[in-house]
Amino acid sequence: MEVTREQQLARGLREGRVEAWHALYEEYARPVWQSVARLMGPQSAEVADVVQETFLAAARSAKSYDSDRGSLGRWLLGIARRHVALHYRRQVRQDRVRSAAERLGADHEQVVRWLENRHPDPPEALVSAETVVLVRAALAELSAEHQMLLTARYLDGVAVEQLAEEHRCTSTAVRSKLARARRAFREVFAGFGRRPAVSPGDPARGAP
Repeated sequence: MEVTREQQLARGLREGRVEAWHALYEEYARPVWQSVARLMGPQSAEVADVVQETFLAAARSAKSYDSDRGSLGRWLLGIARRHVALHYRRQVRQDRVRSAAERLGADHEQVVRWLENRHPDPPEALVSAETVVLVRAALAELSAEHQMLLTARYLDGVAVEQLAEEHRCTSTAVRSKLARARRAFREVFAGFGRRPAVSPGDPARGAP
């Protein structure tokens, strides 16, 4: 691509022109795909997802693109490499959660029953390292508001009245939000015990 063409394209991206995005994809989709495939393996089922995430991230950060710091191609490939790294970090977290759920075994259901008030006493598994991993993973999958409410109320011990004051709402509203947050947390936590194990060679995970 000629320098003048790249400058025009960069200006169009910064201005949010739809035709500039179409041109960017047509020009760089193939090299970005090839770069991601080299890092992840050409048979990886996740290559398409990472390529899509790359262009979405580029769309969000287009206004900050500075041609003095490198070409559009280098900029896109840098975004692609970051998203490949993010993909593998997510995979490590997923493997850690899967392993923790498998080690917890039948105790996972006991914790779920306790969370649903169907188990009278807190099970010993509640303080296990595996449960801690699953609790953190479940919190990470919740909305920002639910994360904030649950950690503030149950980890930091903030009173409902104080939360109501901080968020400028009534205590009744906070209790209602907490109830929804607990329900969302239980659903995610219970789901960890239902996720099937995937062996390293399973094509569902994509070829490395």
